[in-house]
Amino acid sequence: MGSVSAIDSVIFRTLFGTEEIRQIFNDESYIKRCVDAETALARAQSKCNVIPSQIGAQVTQNAVASKLDLERLRHETEIVGYPILPLVRQLSALCGEEAGKYVHWGATTQDIMDLASVLQMKDGLVVVERLLRDVIKALRELSEKYRDTPMAGRTHLQHALPVTFGYKCAVWLSGFQRHLERLHELKDRALMAQFGGAAGSLASLGGGDDGLRVRKALAEELGLTDPSITWHVARDGVAETTNFLALLGGSMGKLALDIIIMSSNELGEVSEPFVPHRGASSTMPQKRNPISSEVILAASKVLRSNAGLVLDGMVSDFERASGPWHLEWVAVPESFVIAVGALFQTHFALSGLAVNTKQMLDNLHSTRGLIVAEAVMMGMAPYVGRQTAHDIVYEACRNSIEQEKSLFDCLLLKEEVTSKMSTEKLEALCNPENYLGAAPKMVDDVLAVKDL
Repeated sequence: MGSVSAIDSVIFRTLFGTEEIRQIFNDESYIKRCVDAETALARAQSKCNVIPSQIGAQVTQNAVASKLDLERLRHETEIVGYPILPLVRQLSALCGEEAGKYVHWGATTQDIMDLASVLQMKDGLVVVERLLRDVIKALRELSEKYRDTPMAGRTHLQHALPVTFGYKCAVWLSGFQRHLERLHELKDRALMAQFGGAAGSLASLGGGDDGLRVRKALAEELGLTDPSITWHVARDGVAETTNFLALLGGSMGKLALDIIIMSSNELGEVSEPFVPHRGASSTMPQKRNPISSEVILAASKVLRSNAGLVLDGMVSDFERASGPWHLEWVAVPESFVIAVGALFQTHFALSGLAVNTKQMLDNLHSTRGLIVAEAVMMGMAPYVGRQTAHDIVYEACRNSIEQEKSLFDCLLLKEEVTSKMSTEKLEALCNPENYLGAAPKMVDDVLAVKDL
């Protein structure tokens, strides 16, 4: 088996990723994209007449990743510290004497490694976007279906005010809608071509504009943005992408934490989709643990941790980092695999979420009206002032708790209340379902947002 990481584990891998995203970030994929970068560079240089016009096609035809000796590449990479020098040796040999001497023309190791990483990120973001849209669709359906379903809103884990479950889902949804906007915005900034040569100045191609023309042609070949300057030590694009995944993880983690708490026996308001033995205990037959949400919560923490790594990687020395760059080799692939796994689990949890509306209503009324204390206070405020109203209702709340009576009954005993408003009005104020504010309309506003 051999794996030492949960994301590559034969046992745990399906919890923390998908095979699709692993195929994008595995070793074979990385080396293939290094080869894609080298062949695209040769084509761009042929197009710009920097190398003979026929060389680009010859390199593309002969420099094939499947022909590489990967064990030799691994061994030589261990010695060199980077895979590009050993890779170029093999590619040059594959291309023959004439074309082989032009492989890696004017480039440096980091050019090719950055290009390979960016190409992986480009493909990875396609997967992220598709799953993000799936999550958005599931949340849209929940928000619309439960737009008017009342439940207890909670602050500091205590009843605060009534809301609707659709409102809660729409709050989740709004964050993912903004993530979709962020994803579209970051692509041009982050998915940049890299070709700068040894110190980024493209001096290897002379003092004219050959280097800049090649870089532009290279960007076109690979479908990337042509940057205005080399970004060997300006790592904001990589950091933005990885931090975007961390933001996405933060929203998934918040959603998962809510589901975990709401699925507790004490609340019982939602539960993850039922699959026989999912979340089962080895010793307690009754258990049905919220497994997807637990995995999402763990993934969220890993993503936030990796965000810190790439931010550290931005602090690079001079024109080529002496170590911080290596942090990306760990953080970026892991973040993509973890994020995609979490998105998959999020969609699974939401698409079959069991919602217990009766229990939501029971919980809403469980504090005998205390959840609408603000409603009564605001109803009294025009008569006695807000602060006095607060004090009156505060005392009534204490009476309700100590005497185990409803807030309505305790308020009826207060002359300063009954002298100002009718029993009917007080009863209406004490009904939690009458105090939803603009929550349903906010759901409509979120649903009205057009997804990009």
